[in-house]
Amino acid sequence: MIEKIEITQRFNFKRLNRHYECFTIDFLTNTGYYKISERGSGDKFLFESPLCDNSWIDILVDLRKGMTSEIRTFDFESADRFLCDFEKLELFKDFESERFLLFEKLELIYSCVVIIYSTDGYQEFSFKNSFPKNWIRFGEILHDLVGFDVLHLNYQRQFATPLYHDIERDGVYLDGERLALKTIEFGHYRTYPYDLPHPRLIVNFNDRVIDGYIERDMTCDDEKLILGLLESHHVYSWIFADYHRKSKQRDPDDLEGYDWYLEMVFEGDVIWHLFGYNEYPDTYVHLGREIEEITGMDLLEIETISSDDIELFNRFADEILS
Repeated sequence: MIEKIEITQRFNFKRLNRHYECFTIDFLTNTGYYKISERGSGDKFLFESPLCDNSWIDILVDLRKGMTSEIRTFDFESADRFLCDFEKLELFKDFESERFLLFEKLELIYSCVVIIYSTDGYQEFSFKNSFPKNWIRFGEILHDLVGFDVLHLNYQRQFATPLYHDIERDGVYLDGERLALKTIEFGHYRTYPYDLPHPRLIVNFNDRVIDGYIERDMTCDDEKLILGLLESHHVYSWIFADYHRKSKQRDPDDLEGYDWYLEMVFEGDVIWHLFGYNEYPDTYVHLGREIEEITGMDLLEIETISSDDIELFNRFADEILS
């Protein structure tokens, strides 16, 4: 018999603006409540300027405001109905849980851990992109039980994850249609001595401008080149574990070296976001080399990466891109 379900969700926006929450449904007391100790800092956020897009700010503020000390209650009939529906979902049947760490070398926009406590013990399931097949339905029966959107399905549509979108090598798709790319923002900065995150490059496809270390109006050739680089180096796929093989094999030499982030925003304010702690996806170095050949500038700071790490990046990227 299920006694309690804990749902811990983590949302990452930019580099220092994030949200972490844990919601508990207790079937021994028929209550649902947040662990307020996990709460973020109210409706405050770190101001970062300039920004390629601020779609994330309203989401972050609303997520933090939604965490209250209110205790939701439900009756035994509702609890029995939920548990019956939950059993029918077979939510985690044949599901392969991902490794979850409080500190990840490569952080995605969303990750989740579900712990199910029962009279027989407990089971823990975690994931970042491989959502359980009935996750949306799970969110719906949770809403029916406690009266609000526990899984934030209303905002999940704005996250470029496989829950509502198809992430392909050439872009992000919704209902079979490729979403137009609005903006790209990339930042790379030293962590010791400590440096606040700041963008090195901002590409605004709507305003037709490139800002940062390169400042110019964007031509059609520029746009074609940028989109081609993203596709040829599988950048959209960087959120998947298949592109994190180097990070799993060897830690970087200097964990206090450099951090970075990459954000892309698509039509409909769909946000693709990834950042790393002195670690990079497998094809990052190959992309950095090509950008340096085009611009004459080491915009991705690949010169800060050790030779031992470079050797692994070369091997894994060659396997992916061959």
